[in-house]
Amino acid sequence: MALIALAADKGSPGVTTAAVALAAVWPRRVLLAETDPAGGDLVYRSAAAHGGPLNPNTGMLSIAATARRGLVPDQIWDHVQPLSGGLEVLVGLGNAEQAAGLAGLWPTLGHSFAALAESPHAAADVIADCGRIAGETPVVDLFPHASLVLLISRTEPEAIARVRDRAAALGNRLHGGQRGVATMGNPMIGVVLVADTNNAAKIAGQVNDMLVHAQTGARVVGTIADDPAGADQLAGRKRGRLDKSLLIRSARKVTADLYQQYGAAWSVPTQAQHGQPLGQMNGHAEAGR
Repeated sequence: MALIALAADKGSPGVTTAAVALAAVWPRRVLLAETDPAGGDLVYRSAAAHGGPLNPNTGMLSIAATARRGLVPDQIWDHVQPLSGGLEVLVGLGNAEQAAGLAGLWPTLGHSFAALAESPHAAADVIADCGRIAGETPVVDLFPHASLVLLISRTEPEAIARVRDRAAALGNRLHGGQRGVATMGNPMIGVVLVADTNNAAKIAGQVNDMLVHAQTGARVVGTIADDPAGADQLAGRKRGRLDKSLLIRSARKVTADLYQQYGAAWSVPTQAQHGQPLGQMNGHAEAGR
């Protein structure tokens, strides 16, 4: 199993939407962690399993005190809340000021998130919504512990240029300054484009060629449909068959492709873990109706 970190360079390309969509269809047990130092969104947009609001004080805020005394991976579950559809989440900080309480703890959290995959009691992959990583954001200290770092980008020319430069900078930071094919190591840096489904394949090919030509070490690993209606359903703002939306259908393809290409490096899921995401997906779809 693995830690998968999702991030963006600038703006609002839809990191949280992509993270929730991928987690909802993930083929094994998964924990969605809101690790954006600027604060999380789920406490405002999602209901808890009991039908009421999520507790903003149980999640990244509460885990900080535990982590300062040392964090055993299984302790993470003490700070997790289930959404109404069953998806397990570690709720993010309330605001950027609270990030000071996590100073120096990001490597500890990254190690524990990755080690949760090896837990003999409650193993799970972790999808971390890291938000924007421009500047010296401390959440980048999670990345050396990840199996995949996925940069989410839209397809406007300026967005593509920024993700190219960000991928190159991350490759330099994470892979010792090597360039080109040599940087395709651990963690791998991938790009997920939020694109119109009518031309997604063409744009993905063009952006991938650009990343290769620039020797960033990153590759386009998939596209998420630019589907505002599906995003509203996922957030519970609109009713509809979420499982039939372009957003979820594209998220399923991304996860399938990731597992086909890189899943062999991760442990084989137990029988008990099969079927968990289907329940999560059905729950999200029902919540959006």
